[in-house]
Amino acid sequence: MTLLDEARSRLIDISSVQGWNENEKIFVVSTRALTPEEAIGKPDRDDYPLLNGKEVMMESRFRDGIGQAFTDQPGRFEGTLGEVLHMPLNNNFRRAIFVATLNAIMRSLKKAEATIHCKDKEPALCAQKLPQYISEHYGKPKIAFIGFQPAMIQALTEAGFDLRATDLNPDNIGQIRCGTRIYDAALNVEHARWADIVLSTGTVLVNDTYRELPQGQPVIYYGVTVAGLAQMFDLPRICFCGQ
Repeated sequence: MTLLDEARSRLIDISSVQGWNENEKIFVVSTRALTPEEAIGKPDRDDYPLLNGKEVMMESRFRDGIGQAFTDQPGRFEGTLGEVLHMPLNNNFRRAIFVATLNAIMRSLKKAEATIHCKDKEPALCAQKLPQYISEHYGKPKIAFIGFQPAMIQALTEAGFDLRATDLNPDNIGQIRCGTRIYDAALNVEHARWADIVLSTGTVLVNDTYRELPQGQPVIYYGVTVAGLAQMFDLPRICFCGQ
């Protein structure tokens, strides 16, 4: 059973405890892809994946809860809670719908925070806080950084951390970005074994690559995608400026 399968089982239990009728129209879930400005505003740099179309933020609304998730397969979905809970999680689009909805549900129940991406100057502020957080909790570790989050990579590099970063975008692979070389995500396992800790985008839970990471290695997830799953499974997570 995958992590998302287990999450689905737990959400079905939550729905039962809450007494929700999964087919009632009031529980319709609406999910859509946000524009770059809706997702991240107008930050002080232009190399975030959200700004160049390589990744898209999906947003789901459930009752008074809003949840978001990154994906490379955006689209629109409207359906009942039951349809989300029982849909096959066999591609990135459907997994993004499910994870964004999970975040919206957990936010609605006040069981998760920072389910909405930070905007404008906040991504830079978040990155500035990261080196001190790592130092206070882990000392001066070797870091395997999964996912291209430029402000965070630059902040860690400038703070003197030994860093190996990977990405799926071929435009970044092999290039020096933010002061460090970006490697192919195919090297995630190798780099994770080299490192003392792994800093990983929560998107690995949507594109189903998280299972490649070595078991027992300290993995700290960053961002909004992992908000509900981190709360549900007690996963380490950082998101300093999420809304």
